[in-house]
Amino acid sequence: MRSPRTIGLLFALGSVCFLIGPAPGYIELVGSGADGVTFFVGSLFFTSASALQLAATPREQRADWWACVIQLAGTLFFNISTFDAMNDALDTAAENRLVWTPDVFGSICFLVASWLAYSVRRRARHDSDWWIAVVNLAGSVAFGVSAVAAFVVPSTGTELDLAAANWTTSLGAAGFLAGALLMMRSPQGEVAVSPQ
Repeated sequence: MRSPRTIGLLFALGSVCFLIGPAPGYIELVGSGADGVTFFVGSLFFTSASALQLAATPREQRADWWACVIQLAGTLFFNISTFDAMNDALDTAAENRLVWTPDVFGSICFLVASWLAYSVRRRARHDSDWWIAVVNLAGSVAFGVSAVAAFVVPSTGTELDLAAANWTTSLGAAGFLAGALLMMRSPQGEVAVSPQ
């Protein structure tokens, strides 16, 4: 159950949810409730994969192990933010506190975990673990931009830049999907840290 293939599949499923959720026309097609569920389910896939990955990573591999711990914390923040985002009754202050703040903390965790994973592999360029680390770092940067753009401006009650939040979420999810697919095909059969 802890194979790179299983972990990669769970990360891929989560990534697909985060690709679909902000897609143009999706919310109009399914409604805001189902859109929120899409993101929440995606966050649960990320958390499941991250927990399995942490369990499969030996503590002796200190940087990888810490990357997995920090990544798992990030996924838990995303569980909180995506769950609270399903509540349409939140006012601006509550939305920023309950949705935006955990989203930012989750994004920061992903950036730190991705950087740790990349720093371990930066000298082993062009092997599959290096590529996994690179595309996940890029995905984490995109998620960070998305989190900033999703801030709800108190004076207007709207996101700082909804279009940027949506396309950078999709871009980040595409990076994570690429990392997950690479993990599933990893020739070494090792569990490479894949911050989602």
